[in-house]
Amino acid sequence: MQLTSYETASEMMQSLSVQIASQLSAAIELRGRVCLAVPGGSTPGPLFDLLSEAQLDWANVTVMLTDERWVPTDSARSNTGLIKNRLLVNAARAAQYIALYAEGLDHVLGARTLSKQVAPNLPIDVVVLGMGADMHTASLFPGAPELSFAQNELADAVMPMVPVGSDLEPRVTLSARVLEMARQTHVLILGDEKKAALAQAQTLSPVEAPIAQFLSNATVHWSPV
Repeated sequence: MQLTSYETASEMMQSLSVQIASQLSAAIELRGRVCLAVPGGSTPGPLFDLLSEAQLDWANVTVMLTDERWVPTDSARSNTGLIKNRLLVNAARAAQYIALYAEGLDHVLGARTLSKQVAPNLPIDVVVLGMGADMHTASLFPGAPELSFAQNELADAVMPMVPVGSDLEPRVTLSARVLEMARQTHVLILGDEKKAALAQAQTLSPVEAPIAQFLSNATVHWSPV
């Protein structure tokens, strides 16, 4: 694991956007078409703003989320709005987007359908992962009954998941196998609590701390604020 520290979140987002754009551009030259997987939530928004302006061949980039709540794409709870409003704009509007939702299906059957859409775009060229204070990443939650299935090396590309103790909607997530296969992995964290959780994760198994499975080949980007 490589840990890169920054003084501010703004500095971190600027540096990471340049790195991702460079990696995608190099991958396009090598392979013609590439895949970028990103997290939802509020933290990566500024990164998306910067990345959307990167001058690269976006027409040959497929973008997908690492995980998603099982709600229609026009729901305020869906991260699709975030992606369309902050990443797939400016130069990046030419990219293809795969939404992790299948209308008319539940999250279990939907995950199977989505796996068929995601599979042709694998392996992921660049993935950005977040991490919760509980050391989950994507929607791989410690203690979730579905975790062992999502971490199995034979798992489908997209797996159903329900966070432990949650009374909210179920989710789907890229499987651990798919995330681990990514050619470039960046982990994005903010604050001292997350840094302490990262240190703890390095002493635990992926069952206890799902993020641990992806750290060995990852660059971790951290800033205190």
